[in-house]
Amino acid sequence: MAVRAIAKNTGVSVKKVKPIIDMVRGQNVTDALQVLQVLATPISRLVLGLVKSVTANAENNMMLQRANLKIIDIHVDQSVRLKRFRPRSKGRASRITRANSSITVVVEEVS
Repeated sequence: MAVRAIAKNTGVSVKKVKPIIDMVRGQNVTDALQVLQVLATPISRLVLGLVKSVTANAENNMMLQRANLKIIDIHVDQSVRLKRFRPRSKGRASRITRANSSITVVVEEVS
């Protein structure tokens, strides 16, 4: 039985999250947690919290063993872009778009 957790509107762009999730894709949950704890980026802390959340959901709701859990799917999708304006010279304004992303983690018990 697959268990899923989603973090929506993280405030981080897809480009910054992709290298982090590529490191843990396909690993056991315990190995992925160790890798994410060693990394020093704030984005790894975000992914670490999401992996901990999906692990807790699997343990508490589905009665699965943490040692048998494996990340079968982890992906990041573009979310709503925030549109902002920055003042420029001569009374003009330029548009700034701030990227958001949604991260999805799916774990499954393998024996």
